[in-house]
Amino acid sequence: MRTTLGTIVLLLFGCAGFARNAQAQNLVIKHVRIIVGNGTVIDQGSLIVRDGKIVSVSAGNANLRGAKTIDARGMSAVPGFIDAHRHIMPPRNDEQWLKTKAAANMQQFLDAGYTTLLSGAGPVPGILELKQMIDSGKIKGPRVIPSGAIPLKNITADQARAQVDKLASLHIHYIGEEALSDKPSPSELDLLRAMVDESKKYKDEWVMVHAVSPEAMMDAVDAGAPLLVHTPHFGWVTEAQARKVAAAHVLDLSTIGFGVPVFGVFANDNKPRFRDGAPWPSGVINDEGLGQSAGYKAVNARTLWDAGVVYGYGTDTNYEPKAGLSHELRSLNLMFSPQDLIKLLGPNTAAFIHMSDKVGTLEPGKQADIVLVKGNPLDGYWNLLRTRVVIKGGVIVSDQRAHPAPAEDH
Repeated sequence: MRTTLGTIVLLLFGCAGFARNAQAQNLVIKHVRIIVGNGTVIDQGSLIVRDGKIVSVSAGNANLRGAKTIDARGMSAVPGFIDAHRHIMPPRNDEQWLKTKAAANMQQFLDAGYTTLLSGAGPVPGILELKQMIDSGKIKGPRVIPSGAIPLKNITADQARAQVDKLASLHIHYIGEEALSDKPSPSELDLLRAMVDESKKYKDEWVMVHAVSPEAMMDAVDAGAPLLVHTPHFGWVTEAQARKVAAAHVLDLSTIGFGVPVFGVFANDNKPRFRDGAPWPSGVINDEGLGQSAGYKAVNARTLWDAGVVYGYGTDTNYEPKAGLSHELRSLNLMFSPQDLIKLLGPNTAAFIHMSDKVGTLEPGKQADIVLVKGNPLDGYWNLLRTRVVIKGGVIVSDQRAHPAPAEDH
């Protein structure tokens, strides 16, 4: 990339606050069902947004002089969607992608309702430049939280520690996804332990582990990794294992759509495909051959949830944002109620990205990340796909009210 990493980091911290404050609007959203995200639901209420933050959430009508008013009759307000494990850009040719596809792709995320994305590794310079483009206002998009992966082979423990230090120097706070084998080797675990130990030098560095099996999950927990980005899909998680994850305060993400067949994304021929377009089930990575991963993930997800694991939302995909959202929610719907999904999407995922004080619920003092959807998501997950207005930090970044109703509305 022509832009140096150092220049990007300076731009990130110089532009982010200015762009947000310059564009934030004062808003009043009326006649709306407010699904706060903490279990509270206001059937007919109002939200007031001032200077990019929510200042009032109440039943009935409210007013703010000089504010733009949105009449949200027939709509529900939910917290902005967070994908805490998204492959945002291709691993190669990221400079060309930034020039030709970034703006359109980021708008697709906003149109789907996403206001925050944590990158699932990817090219570090490209992710940092994308973040700078959004924070400076050059393009519109969700706020991007970068991460950087470190290989768990062919390096020494000292080299792994040095790479943790380098990521920290770039203000990249998430290390991973660190991919463990289904039966991790001693050398993999030695490197993981070195990374975790080095990350403890910093108060805001967290190692994320991609654990495909219960054995790998427990090895990651024993190594001290605080975050898991992948529900195991290569064997059953026991209740005892799930309780150990919860007791260690390790947070996990869904990605349970990983093994579920995808339809209508890569071709409209009604043939099941894996999430990269390969045939299903033969193309499923690390599967036992007959698509069992779809069953493992769904049951393991509920086992972890019922044991008290803080279980959030991540797609681990790289295709269209709306299609990825639909697929993951459809998969989660097998095991989770609409109320569970709101908690999973909102406060649980906000906890995973260490932003519980800023996003994840619609409460006074939080960032005004608000999605207005047609209908009531508590009647079914499909209403989360009926996005009408998306507000990020008090700025209306997507307004689809004047557009023809999408197919899911019929």
